[in-house]
Amino acid sequence: MSLTAIILAAGKSTRMKSKRPKPLHEICGRPMLSYVLDACYGVGCKKVLVVIGHGKDEIIAGFGDDKRITWVEQTEQLGTGHAARSCVPHLKDETGDVFILTGDGPLIRSEVLKTLRDAHHDEKASASMATAILEDPTGYGRIIRDESGEFVEIIEQADATAEQRQIQEVFPSYYCLKVADFVAGVSKISNKNKKNEYYLTDIYAILRKAGKKVTAVQAVLPEDVLAVNDRMQQAEVDAIMQDRIQLQHRAAGVTIVSSASAYIESGVMIGTDTTIEPFTFIGAGASIGSECVIGPFACIPRESIVPDLSTVAGNASTESASLYGGRG
Repeated sequence: MSLTAIILAAGKSTRMKSKRPKPLHEICGRPMLSYVLDACYGVGCKKVLVVIGHGKDEIIAGFGDDKRITWVEQTEQLGTGHAARSCVPHLKDETGDVFILTGDGPLIRSEVLKTLRDAHHDEKASASMATAILEDPTGYGRIIRDESGEFVEIIEQADATAEQRQIQEVFPSYYCLKVADFVAGVSKISNKNKKNEYYLTDIYAILRKAGKKVTAVQAVLPEDVLAVNDRMQQAEVDAIMQDRIQLQHRAAGVTIVSSASAYIESGVMIGTDTTIEPFTFIGAGASIGSECVIGPFACIPRESIVPDLSTVAGNASTESASLYGGRG
């Protein structure tokens, strides 16, 4: 069965106070949208529909070489349901499942999407969602369940009662639906709510009332939930991603002396037994050999190559790396 993804990336950067489209703002040296795409490809999506609006030409230019992407323009900002509905014409030949995700959630992991799809198939569901438990659920849609624990609906914060706002299980916008049920359900979403918007979250209640199986699986870690809506959240997400990057390098045999004073962008290759000393920056796409010492006080530019057995310290450039190399 085919597996497609829809990524909603048409929003403006209003709270970012930026002219730059939000999906292009960087986390650890890469645009946010690239992380969401990687998660989709990692779980097996062969086709991705990216809904764009504000700054569409700039976004397309940034990802124009990726032939797996189909660009879908949302001409009016009428809510997530309206954005997803614009993808329907591009799904007419698809018969499998579709993920629906947001372009400002770079902490998403392909492992979570696999867990979601596995539950979707195991439960023989028409529509499934991955949920999270948050100590502070403010701002997120709440998961409403019945007395037996079965999913009933998602209530957006603006429409929730005081009692419903105490619910800690939230929906961080990880959707998985059968394509046919998505197409049928999205056409019935209305804008009868306090914001007069078409909420995509309403599709679950619509399908459930139509007798379709809907399942909700708690699969998202609290740290994965955070999306980027302003510069403060961007900094929080960047810090979480930096922790992940450093953990991966340590697991691969790299010594990082000080987590707090090293910054390694995404897509860096570092050989085994290399040591990263304090106050070091390594740019995206850089390749560092084995048994190197990088730092202290080193800056390795993006896409640089540092040979095995090199030492780069002080205010050094990669052009001067060979001057410090050859320790073997």
